[in-house]
Amino acid sequence: MQPGLCAFPLTPMRDESVDDAALATLVSRLVAGGVDSVGVLGSTGVCAYLSRDERRAAIDAAVSAAGEMPVIAGVGALRTRDVLTYVEDAQAAGASALLVAPVSYHRLRQEEVFGLYADVASSSSVPVVVYENPSTTAFTFTDELYARIAQLPSIAGVKIPPPAPGTAADRVAHLRELLPADATIGVSGDWAAAEALTSGCHAWYSVLAGLFPRTARALADAAAAGDADAAHQHSSTLDPIWSLFKEHGSLRVMAAAAEALGLVDAPCLPRPLLALDEHYRPAVEDALRRTGLI
Repeated sequence: MQPGLCAFPLTPMRDESVDDAALATLVSRLVAGGVDSVGVLGSTGVCAYLSRDERRAAIDAAVSAAGEMPVIAGVGALRTRDVLTYVEDAQAAGASALLVAPVSYHRLRQEEVFGLYADVASSSSVPVVVYENPSTTAFTFTDELYARIAQLPSIAGVKIPPPAPGTAADRVAHLRELLPADATIGVSGDWAAAEALTSGCHAWYSVLAGLFPRTARALADAAAAGDADAAHQHSSTLDPIWSLFKEHGSLRVMAAAAEALGLVDAPCLPRPLLALDEHYRPAVEDALRRTGLI
């Protein structure tokens, strides 16, 4: 599986329920914008806040709107029992791959996380992507754990956090030595994408692309063409957005942007989550204008 530019849209809410129509509109924009795959129910898709029925509704809407485009569905949950239920639901709904994060309340141990992926791998009939996001799960994978998990059936690749500036080439090269040759190495943390993609990452799991696919496509294409200068220039142009992501979190910034653009109803996040309020909204709109996104 080669997810390429994988765009992660919001799962917009309306009256505290999944707004299927708004999600379908967002996904249709991604298809028109030329992304390679759609990532539904990731962190941006607020999967941890949704019931089973809401998750299924979101996947159904995304798969229908995506057409032939692959949809990668997040299935993270606190209990393995529930994860396996979501695995079955996602596969039945037509997801092309699964995104699995080690969600926890009590901090998980390395062996517990390996057991989670072993259970998922044995239950999945589609590729599985390992999702490391310590800012939300408070769990950091060791390289040894990556290597063990990658040997399991159905494990297709890893989604790594943004490497520290100047370290992406060494990080990707080290992972390449540990993982099977056909395992995909993908990066999240949009501000790190230019360096990571020009350092050997196969995929970009992008929050920005979930709302502005053509802008992300231009950066990804420059990296794929081997034009590191152009890729970094595209990224530098987006520095006002990256600064807001780092200060407020990408979810709240993209929710505020989607509301400001009229693509979703406000409020679009499940309570208690809130998009940035009127105190910060002008900064989001200013950043969108400065970067040419509106």
